[in-house]
Parts: sequence; structure tokens; C-alpha cells
Amino acid sequence: MITQIVKFNIKDEYINQFKALLEDDKQGAKAETGLLEMRLYQDKNTSGVFFAYERFEDQNAVDYHGAQGYTQALLQVLPEISQSAPEVMLLENTAPAPLHESNPKAISPEDDVFILFFIFKIKPSFKDQLIKRFETHVEHTRSQESGNLVFDLYSIENNNDTLVVYEHWRNESALWDIHFNQPYALETAKLLEQAVIGDMKQYMSFVTEI
Repeated sequence: MITQIVKFNIKDEYINQFKALLEDDKQGAKAETGLLEMRLYQDKNTSGVFFAYERFEDQNAVDYHGAQGYTQALLQVLPEISQSAPEVMLLENTAPAPLHESNPKAISPEDDVFILFFIFKIKPSFKDQLIKRFETHVEHTRSQESGNLVFDLYSIENNNDTLVVYEHWRNESALWDIHFNQPYALETAKLLEQAVIGDMKQYMSFVTEI
């Protein structure tokens, strides 16, 4: 399976056009058997920033999706409507949560789902240590916290200074008040304080699914 995150930075005057193209792409892709999951998000604080989280069966499925007319329509206008080139992150070194449709932690009607991308720069010498530390962190978060829906750690192919945490929570309190006070989260935070370059908050993108 191939998992990737694509980050877009769209000029303000083209945001509505871009969202319409994203929706066309998502609807068209539903017929693609090799596309296992596509989830689209808009940053709550910077409206021109969007994320596509995609999981494909294999490289053939990636190539097939990229060749479709609805995808080409989106790609062709990006140079004009974007602030910068899309950032494609090919993800690795992880045990991703189950596909959304088969995730045993189903969303309840009372949930106010809170979603976060934490894409953070690190000192490369800490990479292996962080990945090892997160093995315990991810396992405990998934198995012990009822407020967590998705918690994945990823490294990025051919990149030694960036890691990605992709999270879904039943509500904000499940993250801020419960998760961050768990012993394993406190232990990870100590290591992150040494490893992360700059303020950790600058790397947090709180998003709404579209």
C-alpha cells in the first residue's frame, strides 16, 4: 500500500474554485478500485491551505488516478491558483490505522471530531529515537484512549528531518485534557522538546474535512 499526504497552498481568490475541483476529483475517484482511501481537509486557521490524505493499493493505482480527467483538470490549474507548488509527502515506517470505512472506533452522533496534522521538523540525529519512542506512544493511544479515533506516525520517504502525526479525536478535550496528560505522552513530549526545531505549535494544522 502507498500512503501519501499532499499539501496545497491556494491563493485566496481561487479557494472556491479549488474546492470544487477537489470535490470533482473525489467523486470521480470513487470508481477507482485501486484508490483505498481519499480524505480532504481545509486548515481552520489558514483557509488557503488544504491537505489530501490518500491510500493506494500500489503504484499502478497512483498512476491511474493521476491520469484521469478529473485529476488532470485539477493539476492543470494548480500553477495559476497556487501560492507555491504542492508538497507531496510519500509516507513510510508506520502501521496505519484501519481504513476509515472499517475502523472499529466508529464515530458516534455526539462526537465533535477534532482532526490534526502535526508535520514537524526535527534534528536528524533524533529520528530513530523518536520513531522508537512513538511505537509505544501509538500503541497505548490506540488501545487505551476511547477518545482517540486515528493516531498514526509517519516518516517521509527520502527525508530525515520531518515526521508526521495524523490524528482524529472524538472532541478537543480528548486531545488537550486527556491525551496530553497520559504518562506515555508526557514521556514523548520530553523527547520532542529536545528533538523538534523551533516551537512545536507552529507545525500543528487543525483541519476540517471537506
